[in-house]
Amino acid sequence: MQRPSPRGASLAAFALALLIAGAAPAGPSDALSRALSLPDASLMVDEGGRTQIARQVDRPMIPASTMKILTGLAAIERWGLDHRFHTDFHLAADGWLWAKGYGDPYLVSEELERIAAALKKAGVRKVAGIGTDDGYFAPDLQISGRSGSSNPYDAPVTALAANFNTIKVVNRGSKVLSGEPQTPLTPLARQLGGKLGAGEQRINLREREPALRYFGELLGAKLSEAGIEVGSGVKTGSVPSGAKRVYRHQSSRDLREVLVAMLDYSNNFIANDLFLLLGDGGDGRPLSIPGAQRAMSAWVDGKFGWRGYRIEDGAGLSRANRLSARQLQEAVKSFAPYRDLLPAQNGQVRAKTGTLTGVSSYAGFVQRNGRWEPFSLLINQAAPYDLRLRVAEALVAAPDLARLCRSGDC
Repeated sequence: MQRPSPRGASLAAFALALLIAGAAPAGPSDALSRALSLPDASLMVDEGGRTQIARQVDRPMIPASTMKILTGLAAIERWGLDHRFHTDFHLAADGWLWAKGYGDPYLVSEELERIAAALKKAGVRKVAGIGTDDGYFAPDLQISGRSGSSNPYDAPVTALAANFNTIKVVNRGSKVLSGEPQTPLTPLARQLGGKLGAGEQRINLREREPALRYFGELLGAKLSEAGIEVGSGVKTGSVPSGAKRVYRHQSSRDLREVLVAMLDYSNNFIANDLFLLLGDGGDGRPLSIPGAQRAMSAWVDGKFGWRGYRIEDGAGLSRANRLSARQLQEAVKSFAPYRDLLPAQNGQVRAKTGTLTGVSSYAGFVQRNGRWEPFSLLINQAAPYDLRLRVAEALVAAPDLARLCRSGDC
């Protein structure tokens, strides 16, 4: 592993201090040279099929949410962009309607409305209550890097999930309202919203049980809106033996749309939901994180033959994830046919950011001379938030990438 000289480390610290202190604005090439001077930064840039910049490219680094590029690529190769996830609905002899989840990551309010309309069309007029079965996923999922915080990005992952296991509410002191016109306020939403301060907030449901309860309540509300009579009960368990499947819902969104949302909003729920689904080996066992890790590693080994990497989750939440800039660059190049799924910046950058405390990454494509060229940047130390964006701008604007790096440590 290449180590900076004491003088180089001092220069890097000085450059970083200037940036944090808000010294004179840096031009694009200056941003690139400053990034290259950071001791815990890796950068790889190709142009015309040849590597032009390569700094510490074999050093294992924390990729943060750039891991979603790899997860997205695995999902595309597994299912194809036209794939649609499904959810089954069964009627039991006692009149209960059971929803059996298979990990559709995009069961938002509008989708539940479509489900309610389809159930009515299928002849369902009255249900005694709503049962939720998420046994497709193991009940004790432990996702590395996910904390118990109230932040929406820490929402639990369940095989049945409404609105990514979050609830948007408005607390007006004496009254709690839904924060979305398409989402009815359910009893659980009212209860949780009443415990919050005034204003508009998005609640992370935190645990499996409240998440499944909320799914049942919201589905019940949508059924009522569709004119179906619904009993008040919601329970979690397994679809009863002998229950008749009355409807299989194919999502209105294909994998293409799911991945755009995952990448654009850096949606951790979608990423780790897909990660779990990739671990389905067809043996009927509930999907688990260890199974997903094994499946992802087997796919990476077969496709890339990497060594020294580590994949703990599909969203990049875990600080134990490790990819080198060279490995991330290979993933980016394999993602080239799907480049338009990546978030756009100024029309000349298509790339995914990654952010954790002390981690700033960026990977994707920059437009140079009419071509889209791949790059990967991994910074594993404190750095200004916009430094990575200015590095991408420099890669677009620089007339000669190799010249920018000839006198630097790359």
